[in-house]
Amino acid sequence: MKKIEAIIRPEKLDDVRHALEGQGCSGIMISEIEGHGKQKGVVQQWRGEKYRVELLSKIKIETVVKDADVKKIVKTIIDIAKTGDIGDGKIFISPVDNAIRIRTEEEGDGAL
Repeated sequence: MKKIEAIIRPEKLDDVRHALEGQGCSGIMISEIEGHGKQKGVVQQWRGEKYRVELLSKIKIETVVKDADVKKIVKTIIDIAKTGDIGDGKIFISPVDNAIRIRTEEEGDGAL
């Protein structure tokens, strides 16, 4: 099993979520986060004054999937979330040793 964490633009959330559901990704967690990558924020202008916004609003999507589904899920996220501009986000993939469904005590892939 693998945990996939995707940091995406907020405006891409609905499209990515629907695409993941279409790929059979049944369980996802969504968090609103703030941060920055290489661009270190953006410079914006309001009423003629420029100011720097260092922490940008992003969405973090987390899901745990079977090893066989990782490439399919990652490709889906990239295809939907990519704009080609700086700030599209990142995807992190980590191993998961075990998963346990609390209600039934199922373990491993069966708990997903």
